[in-house]
Amino acid sequence: MSLFWRIFLLNAAVLTSATALLLVGPVTVSTPVLLAEALILTGGLAAMLAANGVLLRVGLAPLERLTKAMTTTDLLRPGPRPQVTGHAGIADLIRTFNTMLDRLEAERALSTARALSAQEAERRRVAQELHDEVGQTLTAVLLELKRVADHAPSPVREEIRQVQETTRDSLDEIRRIARRLRPGVLEELGLISALKALVNDSGGRGRLTVRRHFDPELPTLGEEAELVIYRVAQESVTNTARHSGATTLDIHLGRTLGGVLLRIRDDGRGIGHAVEGAGIRGMRERALLIGADLDVGDHPEGGTEVRLRVPVHERRTGR
Repeated sequence: MSLFWRIFLLNAAVLTSATALLLVGPVTVSTPVLLAEALILTGGLAAMLAANGVLLRVGLAPLERLTKAMTTTDLLRPGPRPQVTGHAGIADLIRTFNTMLDRLEAERALSTARALSAQEAERRRVAQELHDEVGQTLTAVLLELKRVADHAPSPVREEIRQVQETTRDSLDEIRRIARRLRPGVLEELGLISALKALVNDSGGRGRLTVRRHFDPELPTLGEEAELVIYRVAQESVTNTARHSGATTLDIHLGRTLGGVLLRIRDDGRGIGHAVEGAGIRGMRERALLIGADLDVGDHPEGGTEVRLRVPVHERRTGR
């Protein structure tokens, strides 16, 4: 039975009951209406409206739950689907909404995977060009400056030395940018070595002290999962260094029941009620690609804490 007919029949039942009571009851309506008759009719109308309201409330309760689910659903934070309850049209509507959510999440995951893959490819290309083109050009400039400095008079030689130092600093910065764009250590030496290099690079700049603890007995992770963990750590460390005003940052990576936990906490000002920026949204999108859970928020003792839980399904080998 459709929703229209259910509501129609509910109202018809109430009205029919009220009409039957008027027909078979002892109450009549005089002209003019007497006070007692008016009170009885008013009471009957109130009872009829109350009964109609209760029946409609019970019948439309699943729609209220569906409305709440529609207003709170976030594709970056998947949650439980609304329970399929009710009859006919209402149940079909909830079931259709759940199907739509499944399709939207699947399409978003596919488009996000393609976008992030293209982003990583572009990062590798830019890093390669920085290393091969700009890096080699600056290296050639350094060699040429050294040759000129060896034949220049003393006053000019000192100025050339200063230009050499500036050029060398620029070359180091370009190499640092290239490493952030394309973590070659991750591909060559693995996740732990890449995180150590990230921590050393971050701790050596500014006044941020980085403390680390990496579990050497991590389960086997795929390339995609390792890249997600590294990028989340990289974004978290970058946000801490730029925006938090923190002096200490703790980064922990260890085994948990059924997976791996990356926990990063600083002693900065926290995020409070600030709107999540593109960096955190990008972290959530990456986490969804590998079925991981990402929590970003203020720590009870102050500062910001990032938790990334990566599920790992280890293969069992039998004999």
